[in-house]
Amino acid sequence: MQSSNNGYSETSKRGWFTRFLDMVEWLGNLLPHPITLFAIFCLLVIVASGVAAYFGVSAIDPRDGETVIQAVSLLNAEGIQKIVTNLVTNFTGFTPLGTVLVALLGVGVAERSGLISAAMRGLVMKAPPKLITVTVVFAGVISNTASELGYVVLVPLAAMIFYGLGRHPLAGLAAAFAGVSAGYSANLLIGTVDPLLSGITQEAAKIVDENYTVGAEANWYFMMISTFLIAIMGAVITDKIVEPKLGKYNKDEASIDLSDQSSMEPLNIMEKRGLKLAGVSALVLAGILALTVVPEWGILRHPETGDVKGSPFLKGVVVYIFFFFAIPGFVYGRVVKTMKNDRDVIDAMSHSMGTMGMYIVLVFFAAQFVNFFKWTNFGTIFAINGAEFLTNIGMTGPLIFVFFIMVCGFVNLMLGSASAQWAITAPIFVPMLMLIGYSPEVIQAAYRIGDSVTNVITPMMSYFGLILAVAARYKQNLGIGTLVAMMLPYSMIFFLGWTVLFFIWVFGFGLPVGPAAPTYYG
Repeated sequence: MQSSNNGYSETSKRGWFTRFLDMVEWLGNLLPHPITLFAIFCLLVIVASGVAAYFGVSAIDPRDGETVIQAVSLLNAEGIQKIVTNLVTNFTGFTPLGTVLVALLGVGVAERSGLISAAMRGLVMKAPPKLITVTVVFAGVISNTASELGYVVLVPLAAMIFYGLGRHPLAGLAAAFAGVSAGYSANLLIGTVDPLLSGITQEAAKIVDENYTVGAEANWYFMMISTFLIAIMGAVITDKIVEPKLGKYNKDEASIDLSDQSSMEPLNIMEKRGLKLAGVSALVLAGILALTVVPEWGILRHPETGDVKGSPFLKGVVVYIFFFFAIPGFVYGRVVKTMKNDRDVIDAMSHSMGTMGMYIVLVFFAAQFVNFFKWTNFGTIFAINGAEFLTNIGMTGPLIFVFFIMVCGFVNLMLGSASAQWAITAPIFVPMLMLIGYSPEVIQAAYRIGDSVTNVITPMMSYFGLILAVAARYKQNLGIGTLVAMMLPYSMIFFLGWTVLFFIWVFGFGLPVGPAAPTYYG
């Protein structure tokens, strides 16, 4: 273990909460791979459905008060036939699959051309020294549009910038890590995580309402305002809590030669020109899109009502994500010579698809689990009984969301993947909270808070090892306890601040969490 000169005493590192996290890490390591976990869940649902059907588990449909909803067995001839004949369509028809892949085609072009990396460097390195912390956190939040760029590019860059300014490099790392990971769902733009989560939410909502749709833009307004809250809170925590606790940095503690700061070189003339022209192309696209939506005669408004709600514009948001990344990405690539023709664009798209192999395998098993769960009627039965329980104890008011966010944050400690966690919990919580009167859009917004804030303190988060390795460059033999203790203030304060914002935004001012997103259901 490290001595107390790292800013955290042995007592604080080995306190009850750290020991609790050690236990969580140990338990989490006992879990199999998320893909294996979904396969096990599929088998458990099949077996449980047979048991539940045998004992006549059921619930009364609250919509008419008469219909009996019974558990359906998948452990009989009819159930097995349904599984075998729908295995492929479960996978290909899983809503998040297509939307995420289409969005990533565009993001892949912007990433491969260097546009996203250059935009982050330009944003952070041009900031005045007094605003550097808030800029780093802000850049981390908006980097979530292509999340791995934030971890791979911004976190190491922030540490180097802080070191170059004579500040503690681990404070820069913590600020960037907090923005990228603890502020994971916040963003000014609609990113790849939005269609991913909304697709899972929609599938869960159909347990109660077969015709309910949830668009990728469902939480856009709330996530935009959250971006500024996270940036401000992250900067205050870094400057007032984390960096003072770390103390003055001693470069002798580093495990690498800190003399090479080549990654901190400012943008060259070509890169600046590329960013300007990419920005112009994005503005042109925005203007064209506005002509199809803003005027009453806009062709992407609802063909019958003329409203934006339920319009082709909202239903096709993922298409706009594709174009708003692909076209500026190509423009930037042409200027800086990283892309010359259509073949380079195709290679970039192919590369982005190549990185999705694990996700596609995960989706195959997740899709089976979601559909098996739906076929058994477990989701409906659990939701009805759960809603009745909450009603009987009088917990139907907005306060229920505090406990919901806490549960999501706790589950995230053991299951770090946002899609994996939501695929498991959405079929239970979305119908349950819908039946006591809340919309799937609001439920999803609350989930995203819990799913984000504990990312930085769980070793189960996929990039935790990378962050630990980067931190170890500046402090030899740095352990998990030091990193978790450093990031814990962000989790605690983000949870409190973000939850308060949620209540003020949704229940205080009565504002929608996204375009045409209702607060209540029914």
